[in-house]
Amino acid sequence: MTSPNALTAAARRLKLMAFDVDGILTDGRLYYGPDGEAMKVFHTLDGHGLKMLRQAGVTLALITGRQSAMVSRRASELGIEHVIQGREDKGVALQALAESLSLSAAQTGYAGDDLPDVAALEWAAFSVSVPNAHPCAREAAAMVTESTGGQGAAREICDFILQARAGADSA
Repeated sequence: MTSPNALTAAARRLKLMAFDVDGILTDGRLYYGPDGEAMKVFHTLDGHGLKMLRQAGVTLALITGRQSAMVSRRASELGIEHVIQGREDKGVALQALAESLSLSAAQTGYAGDDLPDVAALEWAAFSVSVPNAHPCAREAAAMVTESTGGQGAAREICDFILQARAGADSA
């Protein structure tokens, strides 16, 4: 784990915060309806945190290995303009997005919970996982939330970043 001071400093520098979807914004479970459609459950606390982070000037992104109209809809509801779906190479996707926005790893954060997220977690200066993540993701992350994926973890991440930035404003 990274020291609290280093973690706060990394959070203050953020210009881009990207989130995995399944396991971070959801609890990772997939629900299938009778016609085969997959359903995802998103937490409103997470959504409000993401809105506040975006309003504070942090660019948000979702990077997910699956393709889902529900992810596009949720991103639209929250004003998240960068949505990358169907990508297992999340480290490459995150680096490409940051580069397209003229940002460095030092200005980038990522939250993920499984093996496809490890490269992104290792590249981003601010990296977060959840307690119910696979051990490889928890080990790669600089911070592990107290809340589990889909149960307020994203809000916890957003609150941490917002508090770090508020501290920078008052310093």
